[in-house]
Amino acid sequence: MNNQHFYAVILAGGRGERFWPLSRNDRPKQFIALFGGRPLLTLAVERLDGLIPPERVIIITSRDLVDATRECAGNIPAHNIIGEPMGRDTAAAVALACGLVRQRDPNGVVCILTADQLMTDVNTFRRTLDDSLRVASREDVIVTIGITPTYPATGFGYIRAGALRDTSTATRFFTADAFVEKPEEPTAARYVAEGVYYWNAGMFIWRTRTMQNALATYTPVLAELADAVAECDDVDSTLNAIYPTLAKISIDYAVMEHAKNIVVAEGNFGWDDVGTWSALAGHFAPDIEGNIAIGGTETLDARNNIIVSENHLTAVIGVDNLVVVQAPGVTLVCPKSRAQEVRALVRRVALRPDGAKYI
Repeated sequence: MNNQHFYAVILAGGRGERFWPLSRNDRPKQFIALFGGRPLLTLAVERLDGLIPPERVIIITSRDLVDATRECAGNIPAHNIIGEPMGRDTAAAVALACGLVRQRDPNGVVCILTADQLMTDVNTFRRTLDDSLRVASREDVIVTIGITPTYPATGFGYIRAGALRDTSTATRFFTADAFVEKPEEPTAARYVAEGVYYWNAGMFIWRTRTMQNALATYTPVLAELADAVAECDDVDSTLNAIYPTLAKISIDYAVMEHAKNIVVAEGNFGWDDVGTWSALAGHFAPDIEGNIAIGGTETLDARNNIIVSENHLTAVIGVDNLVVVQAPGVTLVCPKSRAQEVRALVRRVALRPDGAKYI
């Protein structure tokens, strides 16, 4: 298939709760310029250079974040930035993407990407994505990119790969045997040792009619959403009418765990979803005492800490293995081993009478 039918849809509606307090409702993680001096969303758009032109890149975000998204989206046309009226998880966003691309090109082949991930080997990422688009364009399959695990992560879902497929591509493709929920550490260690499990990176590639058929089979209400968007003249009004009626459900639960035509592309391009503060250790060089210090910081007899300070001097003495984040109006301190629990803390903060100003 001619690559003029290739589209990219970047999902950028997340709130990035695990990067609180630097990430807030009005400035989620995808807008934070910690990595490479540019927002994660900007990096996500730049990774598509030379593969998919800006006019065929669509960004789906929350309606209240449309203006901020436009500021970070480079040369993506303003009309390609679509605001959901409310969050309904990734399945609704995927159905919306399906309808948007069908409206423009019934033969479209779509890659679903996210705005808050990092890839250190961009050239290999582009090659993997290009191979995935070509496989999806010529076969009736849903391609998901699985990341070769480098350690027994408990914060990611996994995909068990089956038979190797003959695709005549540089990237290896396998039949997907199963999607597995986030495991306990002993199970994750077994997955890594067995060598047939991949991290689920939440990136999917499909022809619009392939995904439309999957939605119709497993979640008909979302197939109806895609149909309505594909046929409408006013996307915002259509979403206003339909979104309040939808349940929240991820694309993994809605489709991926049920579909029989899923193929895994092997991803080896230095992927990281930078999902917690601890992830900074993989992207910043520590000082001589093992501290990663960003912004105005000072340390004395402190080791292996992550310290982030925005427009403020943060000083620590005699502590080890902590996350310390100073943001306007809020300070977070926790052991690095408990950084995954920040999301639960944010939800407690939201229950405070004055919680809204802190999240």
